[in-house]
Formats: sequence, structure tokens, C-alpha cells
Amino acid sequence: MSDRIPMTRAGYDKLKSEVDHMESVEMPKLAQRVAAARSEGDLSENAEYHGARESQGMLQAKINVLRDKLARAVIVERAKEASDEVVFGATIVVKDLKFGDEEIYVLVGAGEEDFDEGRINVASPLAQGFLGRKVGDTVAIDVPAGTLKYEILEVRFD
Repeated sequence: MSDRIPMTRAGYDKLKSEVDHMESVEMPKLAQRVAAARSEGDLSENAEYHGARESQGMLQAKINVLRDKLARAVIVERAKEASDEVVFGATIVVKDLKFGDEEIYVLVGAGEEDFDEGRINVASPLAQGFLGRKVGDTVAIDVPAGTLKYEILEVRFD
């Protein structure tokens, strides 16, 4: 997987901080749990030992995934100039043509997405459908749930 992952400096720093916390705080705690459980004796029937080892493995897997994201990260500065074209960092106001309601999305990098807040990953199918489009364009985006149709009402850079 050599695909580059666009993200802002803030998103990169957030992911790096999360990895550092896992490695320096959570992993040592799990190592202590494993050591304490190991001292209990017979490991073949020691559920605490096996549980701690499994937790340790899951945490290491999560660290590896985040480290991979960081290694493939490309820091992208958000656009500062006003434009009517949808680009990374833009806040867009769209009208859902099926339901008639307006939605606001901010195109962000990995680690910054929060769909409940309208912050969508620029690599997501939804964001990819908006990229390069302009105010007034009608967009049909294929997603796993079907085809979504939007009209782009506004592009701004908050």
C-alpha cells in the first residue's frame, strides 16, 4: 500500500500524539499486566495472562495501522484563497436533491474526520465525488447504499 494519505499538520500531529500515548502509556501498562499474570504460575490455564496478551496484540496492531498512515501521510495546507471549486480544506454547502435538505461538509485529512460534525475524509467516496466541482454543479455520487445526488450551493474556506 503506497497510496499517499493527505492530511493537515493538525491531523498528522493528532495521530502522532495518539501513537506516542499508546506506546509510552498503554503498552507499558499491558506489559505489567502480562508480567503480573505470568507470575501467577501455570500459563496454560491462566485466563488473565491470555487476555492481557490478546490486548497487547490488539494494541500493537492498532499502533501499526496508525504508524502506516503516518508513514504515507502527505501534509497538505488548506486553501486560503476564495474559490468556487471544491478542494481539500473547503467547507461546502450542498442540497440533497432527494430529500431537499441542506448539508455542510468540510473536506479534511485522515485522523480529522468526524461524520457527525460534517468533517469527511477527502479520500472517502463522498468527498471524491465533490472534488473539482464548482458552485451550481449537480453531483451524483455512487456509495455502497446507492447513488446520492447533490447540488453544490456554496464553497467557502473557514
